[in-house]
Amino acid sequence: MGFFERLGARIEATNSVVSVGLDPDPSRLPAFLSDADLPRWAFTRRIIDATHEHAACYKPNAAFYEDADGWRALRETVAYAAGKDVPVLLDAKRGDIGNTARQYADVLEFADAITVNPYMGRDSLQPFFEHESTGVFVLCRTSNPGGSDLQSLELASGEPLYERVAALADVWNANQNVGLVVGATTAEELERVREIVPTIPFLVPGVGAQGGDVEAAVEHGLASHPAAGVDVGLVNSSRGIIFAGEESVRPDDETTYFGAAGDAAKRLKRRLNRYR
Repeated sequence: MGFFERLGARIEATNSVVSVGLDPDPSRLPAFLSDADLPRWAFTRRIIDATHEHAACYKPNAAFYEDADGWRALRETVAYAAGKDVPVLLDAKRGDIGNTARQYADVLEFADAITVNPYMGRDSLQPFFEHESTGVFVLCRTSNPGGSDLQSLELASGEPLYERVAALADVWNANQNVGLVVGATTAEELERVREIVPTIPFLVPGVGAQGGDVEAAVEHGLASHPAAGVDVGLVNSSRGIIFAGEESVRPDDETTYFGAAGDAAKRLKRRLNRYR
């Protein structure tokens, strides 16, 4: 079963397209976890416990795990999410050539999907595409303010670079395992990318702390993928869910802190479902 087929089953089971970003910033972990053996793992395990009923997917960001204890915490996190039947999309933004790309692609032996950077072209991504049962989300139009520095540059053909990336992704999608990362902060561009690739699912960041357009994220982010049987796609929130407990009445209380994360995931699911 391919990634998008598995994702479609998860979306149906939870009635949710919420991707929960797992970015366990050590500087923001609650003090009551300071004595844990692996604080990042202790944190993400409790976040998963609090949110899995509302999560279509978890998206750990590799930047928060790239040290010895971090990789241990990441593997524990992936295995724990799998035990809850929730797929894991590793936000690693990889993209290199030759043996380096093949080594990076090996991470798909334990993750269900990954984000990749297309800047070096098809050969830098081919090792990822060859993992036919896993998802490969290609950066297309990101939600950060500096994304337009390159992504909006006009090519000789008159199209912006991000539109060319979308069109290439359609060509690269021979195994029906390609998705696109398209931010929710510019609804018009999100709509334009959907026009170019009608059946490629999107991972849509930017609806949480970055304040992206929730309605556009759902309307244009989901796609009728041929293998899934249902409209699939993911709308991600990271800080707005996992650190919701910082604003709770008793942020020093474990039950209250992680309960706030569960409530935040549930609220986002309800908001998104208004437009499905």
